[in-house]
Formats: sequence, C-alpha cells, structure tokens
Amino acid sequence: MVIVTSSWSAPVVRGLPGALLVGGVVFDAVTPVQYTGDPFFAAACVLAGATQALRTTVVTCLLALAAIILLTIGEGQVGNHRGIANMSTVLVSAAIAVGVNRALERYGRRLATVRGVSEAAQRALLPAPPTRIGPLGIAARYDAAAHEARIGGDIYAAQETPYGIRLLIGDVRGKGMGAVGAVAVLLGAFREAADDEPDLLRLAGRLDRALDRHKAQGGDETRFEGFTTGVLAEYTPDCDTLRLVNRGHPPPYLIAPDGGVRTLEPTTPDLPFGMHGLNGVRSAPDELAVPPGATLLLVTDGVTESRDRHGAFYDPATRLPDLGPLPTPHDVVDALRADLAVWTAHSPNDTDDRAMLAVRRD
Repeated sequence: MVIVTSSWSAPVVRGLPGALLVGGVVFDAVTPVQYTGDPFFAAACVLAGATQALRTTVVTCLLALAAIILLTIGEGQVGNHRGIANMSTVLVSAAIAVGVNRALERYGRRLATVRGVSEAAQRALLPAPPTRIGPLGIAARYDAAAHEARIGGDIYAAQETPYGIRLLIGDVRGKGMGAVGAVAVLLGAFREAADDEPDLLRLAGRLDRALDRHKAQGGDETRFEGFTTGVLAEYTPDCDTLRLVNRGHPPPYLIAPDGGVRTLEPTTPDLPFGMHGLNGVRSAPDELAVPPGATLLLVTDGVTESRDRHGAFYDPATRLPDLGPLPTPHDVVDALRADLAVWTAHSPNDTDDRAMLAVRRD
C-alpha cells in the first residue's frame, strides 16, 4: 500500500527508506562512538510502514535491525546500555512500522468499500446522460472535490421531450446527505415535469415547488436556507433555437464553430430554486439562435470559482478559445478538465465539486 500526495513525489517517497538506511550506516561510520545512526534506521522503518507494501516494510525493518546489530558489535557496544538502547529503539520502530502498515491496509480496504458504494449511489442517482439525443451530441463530467467521495450536490440531466430537448444543471446548497436528498428530489421533479410542461417557465415552477416540499420536511436550516442554483435549457424540436432560464447560477457558454466563446448572461438576474417566495415575478426565458456546430457548455460554480495559486478565478470564456479545436462535446469537457487541473495546481482553494455538461448541435 503506497500513500503519496502526488505523482511526482511517488519515486522520492519510495526511495526514502533506503536512503535513510544508507544515511544511518554512513553517519555511524564517520562519527565518534558516542553518536549513533539508530534515528535514521528507526525513521526508515516507520516511513516504510506508512508508505510501502508489507513485504517492502518487512525487508526494510530486517535490514535496519541487521545494520544496527552489526554496527553495535563492530563498536563493541553489545553489552552496555548504549548498545542495548540503540538496538531496542530500532526493534520497537520495526514493530510500530508493521503495525502501522497493517492498520493502513485495513483502512484502505474500508475506504475502497465505501468508495465503491458511493460510486454505485452516484451512478444510480446521477446517471450519465445519453451521448446523443437527435442532432445533439452530449458529454457530461462530475468531479468531486474530495476524491474519496464521489457523491455530492451538483446535478445535471438531459431529456428528450415532446417540446424539445431539455437540459438541467444545478448546484444544491450544502454538502452531505442533505444535499444528496435535494438532488434526488430535483432530478425526479425534472424528469417528470419536463415531459408534462409545455412552457419552460412552468417547468421551473415545478422544480421550485418540489424543492419547497423537500424543505418543509427538513430542519430549520434547510427550511430557511435551502436553495439550489440552476439553469434550465431547451432546444426547440428543430434545434435552431435555444431557450434558457437561469436561477442564480453561473451563466452558460456558447462555443461557436470557429472557436469563439460567448457568455450567455441572463437578461434579468433571478433567485435560485427554492427562494421564489421572496420574489413575486420570475424572469422570462432568454432565447437565442444556435448555429450548426455550436456547443453549449453548462458548468457549476466549482468551475468558475476555481482559483490559481494567486487567488485568480477561472474564466472559461477567456481560457476555452486557446484550447481548441474542440470538435465534439467530449473534447470540450476533457479539455476543460485538463485546463482546470493546470489552473488549480498548487492552489489551496480548490475545494468544491464540479459538474460540466456540453451539448453540440451537429
């Protein structure tokens, strides 16, 4: 079992126990007898136990014990308290190393089990959309901020309806199972109402009411502060026209066939889903023409609020044109994820989930 923080550090970590063993022997050989290399040997054992497989840990510990015993014999320290203390230190460190290794192995198995369960729940709750609906190619990605936790509060969906192809992307306030419950409610409401409501504004109202019912069953924090930012998009049956309803969410982006990127800011900013009681009139859908070959990109704030190491926010509108050509929606989301990885490298602020939904009209 190897525990490292990044790919570049893995070879360094794997080689450290051996380097410490060599360092301990050299230190003991070149210093007076009252100095000893046993701290190097002890550190090599513990580090191997925390970062290496069991077999490598055992070999490292045996080498450390052999080295300290041979050095102690060579210095004539076997019978006195200094030699006994040195050998005891390395022996105890070896025992600790093996114990730590076994504990981490058990933790790794539990983590793998939990991760498998969370991935299964994520696939059931948020299945990948179809790769094609009519003339639209579709690609979606979900990246959790914590790599061990594959489930969170970002949502997306794509559905063919009698009124056109409808899309949803959203970000539920909060984390944990409360956010997951809201995700389930909103997705269920969208899948049912998208086929029933001919008007996109009425569809948004159905999502509002579904979230209100969910909030009424929660605690005080959920009732008073529960909301979801989101964008509803609708391609008309001929896919020539796109309608958008934005409820407090980062704006979508339209990538033209020539690679230019347009930010689709809402004409009238509006409140998130679940907060319609604070505003009596909801904004009307925005409408625009979509040329063949154009790609609509919907993202959550985990993308737009990603920061580099200097604290600057990521802006897809300025970054995407330099990533092309991006002929398919899969190319769009793959290039965006790769560019985000570069942007947030060494950033301490990269702590939010990210969802991306790209739709291209062929």
